[in-house]
Amino acid sequence: MRRNQLREALSAGKPTVGTHILSCWPTLVELIGHSKQYDYVEFTAEYAPFTMHDLDNLGRAFEVSGLGGMIKIEQTQYTHQAMRAIGAGFQSVLFADIRNVEDAKAAVDAVRAETTMAAGARGRGRLGVGMRRDVGTVREGGQPIYVDALNDVVIAIMVEKKSCVDDLENILSVPGIDMVQFGGSDFSMSIGKPGQHNDPEVVAAEKKTIEMALKMGKNPRVELRDPGQAEKYLKMGVQHFCIGWDVRILADWWDTKGAEMRGMLGDKSAPSLKVAAKSGNY
Repeated sequence: MRRNQLREALSAGKPTVGTHILSCWPTLVELIGHSKQYDYVEFTAEYAPFTMHDLDNLGRAFEVSGLGGMIKIEQTQYTHQAMRAIGAGFQSVLFADIRNVEDAKAAVDAVRAETTMAAGARGRGRLGVGMRRDVGTVREGGQPIYVDALNDVVIAIMVEKKSCVDDLENILSVPGIDMVQFGGSDFSMSIGKPGQHNDPEVVAAEKKTIEMALKMGKNPRVELRDPGQAEKYLKMGVQHFCIGWDVRILADWWDTKGAEMRGMLGDKSAPSLKVAAKSGNY
């Protein structure tokens, strides 16, 4: 079984840096790996089209590039997508749309093995034995090392609904949760203030999420469009960041460089450039 580098970093108390992709093209993972700057790549599957073959190909790219792989999945797909992603070679799962304790338990159960080999949260899971990439298809399936690997899968949750923030301490008390991320876009929408990331209620909810996670021994993670936004989070004690999205990087380049080229050509008929305000989300 492959080493889980993200788990090792968390266990050692080391900071981590990831980046997001919505594209299934494995070459992007290889390019990220060539930079030697990232611990893992998050495939933000909640927003992207993909097939089961894409998951396998991304799993191969993670291995070739020496990177960990995280997948972000939405609530109605917890069990199926977690199972197939782990089987493809992903070693971390980010669960969106957590609303209550039951959702948090369902997320943990979607990752762990169904076995009496381990007690408590690590023995109540839903995963059985599979003939997938993570076990060499036919080589290590059903072995104790397989159960150990499932126990090592890093479980991250999104705190992005008002009900989740309201009951955060109980939700984070669910055994098995490793990383916690506040989602300002969803939270602002859930309280009837869509897009108002700087609203005092949204700012307070993010602060509560980070402080509660640290207090309870979890690992708060922050996603950023640009590292220049990290300072305030570093001061709060955050040491896990996921920066940039492939689609945002491309959109920014096309916006700015296209306008620059049009300007050099003196094209006054081109539409004026409107660059969206930078925020921690998208």
